[in-house]
Amino acid sequence: MIATDLDGTLLRDDKSVSHRTITALAAAEEAGIEVFFVTGRPARWMGVVSDHVHGHGLAICANGAAVVDLHSGGKLLEVRPLERSTALEVVATLRREAPGTAFAAELTTGFNYEPDYPPFWLDPHATIASAEEFLHEEEPGLGAPMLKLLAHHPDLTPDGFLALARTAAGAHASITRSSPSALLEISGLGVSKASTLALCCAERGISADEVVAFGDMPNDIEMLSWAGRSYAMGNAHPDVVAAASGRTVANNDDGVARVIEDILGTR
Repeated sequence: MIATDLDGTLLRDDKSVSHRTITALAAAEEAGIEVFFVTGRPARWMGVVSDHVHGHGLAICANGAAVVDLHSGGKLLEVRPLERSTALEVVATLRREAPGTAFAAELTTGFNYEPDYPPFWLDPHATIASAEEFLHEEEPGLGAPMLKLLAHHPDLTPDGFLALARTAAGAHASITRSSPSALLEISGLGVSKASTLALCCAERGISADEVVAFGDMPNDIEMLSWAGRSYAMGNAHPDVVAAASGRTVANNDDGVARVIEDILGTR
């Protein structure tokens, strides 16, 4: 199996998939190698690669919180949610430990965010309210499942914010990041790209030794450490380089495609 991150890894900086990469992915599938896209993106942002998934058509989204069927327009097949009560604990902790933090939530039904949350790729149909309001449940378990909580700080460094949050709230949730800004992605405890990929591989009788993984940011580290072979991109974060067993060239230079071509050339 080939398991690859998207942004900063398979995709070029302009969010396109090069012809060389498309050709390499198709050749891998034709050779009997399964390809899984494993990303922090929600299902609704998978249009950039939905035409390039063959065979099973599955992808792992939201840092492992969802398995989606791209052949059916991003239908959620499995959800590993972050409980709202836990999310509220994390919110309270980060408000105390990092004043100025703004929050957003990726639910199975859409996106909600606070007024001070920065306008990245925001859903025009999103609810804008305080986190305490959009995470509130009249009765536990009745709200739409949450895929991840996001936390942004305007002043802290990205790695500094990550370290602070893991120290303060890491016992309650899995906390990582993939943005160049101080934006944290918070999932249910134990939920990661690696843990969901391991489940998908187990269902297919594929061992970790048979997986080649690619990534560039801290949310890829567990996956790269778990896979039998792993490659940090030429543009990868230093911690990702340390975690991977190998290195390829940058995303803009088709680093993933080059490794796939080498794999197919030795089969």
